[in-house]
Amino acid sequence: MSTRVRSWLVNGALWIAAAATLFPLLWMLSVSLMPTGAASNYPPPVLVVHPTFEHYRQLFAAQHMGRYLANSLIVATSATVLALLLNSMAGYAFAKLRFRGRDAVYRLLLAGLLVPAQVTMIPLFGMLKYLGLVNSYAGAIIPGVASIFGIFLVRQYALSIPDELLDAARIDGASEWRIYRSVVVPLLTPILVTLGVFVFLGTWNDFMWPLIVLSERDMQTLPVALAGLAREHVQDNELMMAGAVVTVMPVLGLFLALQRFYLRGIMLGSVKG
Repeated sequence: MSTRVRSWLVNGALWIAAAATLFPLLWMLSVSLMPTGAASNYPPPVLVVHPTFEHYRQLFAAQHMGRYLANSLIVATSATVLALLLNSMAGYAFAKLRFRGRDAVYRLLLAGLLVPAQVTMIPLFGMLKYLGLVNSYAGAIIPGVASIFGIFLVRQYALSIPDELLDAARIDGASEWRIYRSVVVPLLTPILVTLGVFVFLGTWNDFMWPLIVLSERDMQTLPVALAGLAREHVQDNELMMAGAVVTVMPVLGLFLALQRFYLRGIMLGSVKG
């Protein structure tokens, strides 16, 4: 088999895989623009014939989707910013700073990766209730602020920073905070973008924890609100798809905008780690 034929076969398989991946998203967008009941016809239509934005107007005017969108933005953005700050500091410390018990503490943290997140939800909820953080943005943000995986990811990447560079900064009189801010953070940018995408997507799409900690309807995030909307309008497929589009498009746009940095962080992290 010639090289050109193999190339055509590989490219054709990739195009088919891409089409199979994109079709559900495009059909979801198409259904969200259909009139009420149009998607229930048999066979179900693939493309919209008479587009309408009535379902989007209903979402934001009658279903208060704007409030839930703002809640998700606040929770996901705050969790991402705090996670980048804390995980980068901890990962750098475990990689480059020498202190008593560093390796033992790090091994203990890695052992925590074996504990399922569901096991920690009840004690975590009890702690937040004791602190008075239930039904608050802080209660939804705190669990995503510092993660063992985030610390591990940053540490593995920070190991590639030359010790000579840090020692030179110390000889020049730079404080540890100055070294972290001016030397370490710029070098960690690819992996921090990758971690930021992970945290933002995970927090944005999280359903279980916001459902537990945010019982007031005005505090709900988009996934929880969309589930409630599905129970109330179970027959309105077009409205459900419009809600799904509002939920998916922001994170999809973020991923596409940061794709170059994200892939760079993944590839460099796999090589250097």
